[in-house]
Amino acid sequence: MGSLFTSLLYLSLFLFFYRIKATSFLNSSKATSNSCNFFKGKWVYDPSYPLYNPTTCPFLDPEFDCVKYGRPDKSYLKYRWQPFGCNLPRFNGLQFLQKWRGKKILFVGDSLSFNMWSSLSCMIHSWVPNARYTLIKSGVLTELVFQDYGLKLSIYRTTTLVDIVSENGGRVLKLDSIQQGNAWKGMDMLIFNSWHWWTHTGRDQPWDYIGEGGKRYKDMNRLVAYYKGMTTWSRWVNRFVDPSKTKVFFQGISPVHYEGKDWNQPSKSCKSETQPFFGLRYPAGTPMASVVLNKVLSRVKKPVYFLDITTLSQYRKDAHPIFYSGNHIGLDCSHWCLPGLPDTWNVLMNAAL
Repeated sequence: MGSLFTSLLYLSLFLFFYRIKATSFLNSSKATSNSCNFFKGKWVYDPSYPLYNPTTCPFLDPEFDCVKYGRPDKSYLKYRWQPFGCNLPRFNGLQFLQKWRGKKILFVGDSLSFNMWSSLSCMIHSWVPNARYTLIKSGVLTELVFQDYGLKLSIYRTTTLVDIVSENGGRVLKLDSIQQGNAWKGMDMLIFNSWHWWTHTGRDQPWDYIGEGGKRYKDMNRLVAYYKGMTTWSRWVNRFVDPSKTKVFFQGISPVHYEGKDWNQPSKSCKSETQPFFGLRYPAGTPMASVVLNKVLSRVKKPVYFLDITTLSQYRKDAHPIFYSGNHIGLDCSHWCLPGLPDTWNVLMNAAL
């Protein structure tokens, strides 16, 4: 009875905050340059895009390589994000390497983090195609080093940020434990992401039980679980991040486009889409997960830059791999083609830096 009351209490709080708009929580989400919000704008067709040639990038995973796997339309490659009040600086991979020479950058998260890491790797490589590099994959960690610059660009794969451990014959999602965070220390930049796996059920669910405070539950409201897990992450940041040495980003909620009702076309999904949504107000509105995440980020004591990519990504119903993927079975309306949308995420991150 107590846990049910707690769940209802959390949900009522989320709904309250939803009504007063998630974007009011976090100053850092308003990526400002002379009061320009980078995240409010529109998609414009730009013949100079894409930012790199996918056939020459050695780091492009088959899952995102829509060109190689036969996507017939090409207009999705040609859209550039244009903020209303300013212009984003064009990404320069050589300048990025020089600025971050000798540094360590780590993406921490799920396959959407991998999407963004792959994008940045290709964006940099296109500027220095002959630069020496090493690529080492070891378990959940992949490390790419641009040797001539000493830049280590890595990704640590984790579905939930908080720990999932095997206990008494079952996998337990530990909402109050983040031991894997030991692998994230000592970085010059951290880019976190988590949400995609929190909604999975059945055979796709990466845990059997949810654990908190020494107790084990078969399930709980997923938004409540996400709130608790991200609060544990925020405490880790408060305790272990030194802002004078480490910049921290949180990659916002990446939307899916399986249901056309989200953009007022109920009979459709991403598989029939070749153009972005061009309206100013996306019909589906702000995802509840974004409301929860904003609430957590508003309470982090250390500086965390919120890369608020949700709305601009909602517009890109045309930018998913669909069926044009090397190692994803079935319709994929959750990941993103490369070149494509995650390149813009990296342009925004670079502008914020």
